Amino acid sequence: MEIYSFDTLNSTQTYLISKLKSGEYKAPCAVITNMQTNGVGSRDNSWIGAKGNFFASFGVNTSSLPSDLPISSMSIYFSWIMRGVLVDLGFDVWLKWSNDFYYKDKKIGGTITKKIDDIVIFGIGLNLKNSQNGFNSLASNIKSVDILDTYVKRLSQYPQWKRVFIEYEIEFKRSRDFSVHIDNKRVSLENAILCKDGSLIIDEKRVFSLR
Repeated sequence: MEIYSFDTLNSTQTYLISKLKSGEYKAPCAVITNMQTNGVGSRDNSWIGAKGNFFASFGVNTSSLPSDLPISSMSIYFSWIMRGVLVDLGFDVWLKWSNDFYYKDKKIGGTITKKIDDIVIFGIGLNLKNSQNGFNSLASNIKSVDILDTYVKRLSQYPQWKRVFIEYEIEFKRSRDFSVHIDNKRVSLENAILCKDGSLIIDEKRVFSLR
């Protein structure tokens, strides 16, 4: 995977999309920056951050992904691989449905995923050192490039979705104490039913995780 590194970008995701559309970059590739001034967060909120935190976006070809990976599962899939990297570093990080990284009981980051033609583009933001965007941090001096290197290696193995789901299904229980935004409303996950494609059934309504 080709990796492009910068000191400052408005948004790793916006930048990567523009380069992929122009043909200047080819998937698979990744963009990482030390500072992000106008990043993309959930529900189109900004994800802004100073040096010391993690800001990266990735572009992968759909043909490289496991054949059993539904499009509705991708946010969970890419996030779960990062969660494994952080856990192996000794942090009690878990994944709240569908794309929020929590350290103990506080949010420290998230994943945004979209598909353009035959390329899946996903951005990951993590508060490693500084608490920003109204969220907590790991309060760690670990370097972003070290996390990126490990993540890229694990991502390149492309584990099967079935294997990821078996592990995530167990951890999903931790999400039941929290809520999510659905149609601009905060909805409890206490009674949500997790489906095998990563979607949820809440009050008889199916909710998908790709965003």
